[in-house]
Amino acid sequence: MILVRLGLRAGEAARLRLDDIDWASGHLKVTGKGRENSLPLPVDVGQALEAWLRLRPPALDRAVFVRLRAPRQMMTTSGISGVIARLSDLAGFDRIYAHRLRHTAAMDVLAAGGSLNEAKELLGPPTRSPRWAYAKVDSHRCASWSSRSGKCRDDDTA
Repeated sequence: MILVRLGLRAGEAARLRLDDIDWASGHLKVTGKGRENSLPLPVDVGQALEAWLRLRPPALDRAVFVRLRAPRQMMTTSGISGVIARLSDLAGFDRIYAHRLRHTAAMDVLAAGGSLNEAKELLGPPTRSPRWAYAKVDSHRCASWSSRSGKCRDDDTA
């Protein structure tokens, strides 16, 4: 839930600590890719986190997501992605990994009427300069695609 709704990377989810959840203000501190962000905690994500924390086994550290087998400590990035892969297998889908859920979060922003800028804001600044892959599914909002610049100009930035 936290990956698909907030667009977190597997490593960002793996690094979440219990102290990163500010229940009073409804925010989540996310650390990754050399930066720290405070994200709003949607109600459904908060409820899912609360349900997990009630089931979370006692652990050796204060990580939110811990291994269920000994040693009970912070899950790794590959461990988080592996859980997603196993769950997609169990659901009968083609195998997916955690990063696909990050893309799904961006697509959900667009499907709800958000702009490309809002989707970019959710995902944070890119670590490299790829073509904006989400533009192809939002072509009705994309004014033009420049193959030289690799940028899509939507109504917010044209």
